[in-house]
Amino acid sequence: MPKQNIDKTKIETAVKMIIEAIGEDASREGLINTPKRVANMYEEIFAGIGEDPKEYLEVTFSEFHDELVLVKDIPLYSMCEHHLLPFYGKAHIAYIPREGKVIGISKLARVAEAYAKRPQLQERLTSQIADCIYDNIKPQGVGVIIEAEHMCMTMRGVRKAGSLTVTSALRGSFQTRHQTRAELFALIKDSN
Repeated sequence: MPKQNIDKTKIETAVKMIIEAIGEDASREGLINTPKRVANMYEEIFAGIGEDPKEYLEVTFSEFHDELVLVKDIPLYSMCEHHLLPFYGKAHIAYIPREGKVIGISKLARVAEAYAKRPQLQERLTSQIADCIYDNIKPQGVGVIIEAEHMCMTMRGVRKAGSLTVTSALRGSFQTRHQTRAELFALIKDSN
């Protein structure tokens, strides 16, 4: 995977300017190392920039299984690209293998994390995960549901803490077969 090209010095300069712009003293004891800490944090939480999630799907296994595979309640966090505030929650990722072609279940979580670790919109994130899995392992169907709380809605603006945004992206048989879609949503609901 290519390493992202983060300019930590530029981030530190920008954060120091923000601290000063809000009327704080950037040389104050509690803030003096904040620019460096933020730059290190950004390097970590935006590690998905430049990463190609499809690489996680290159290794498949032959196992005759043509029924739904679901990994639910995958912890997920990302940064809203509109306010650079976090949104966090959980992802549920399902697929139905085709011709016995399965992937390691941890790879589903890795794909989600790679897309989440970049400035995002929840709607785009949900679709990117579904498309990556559908296009690369060619299953009968893929279903991705994300439930997340957005800090841009909790901390500012409307200030509605605890409200969840739910997005879904359905491909193949999850999109075309009502029974398959209903099974997926029933299995997810069982955990909540």
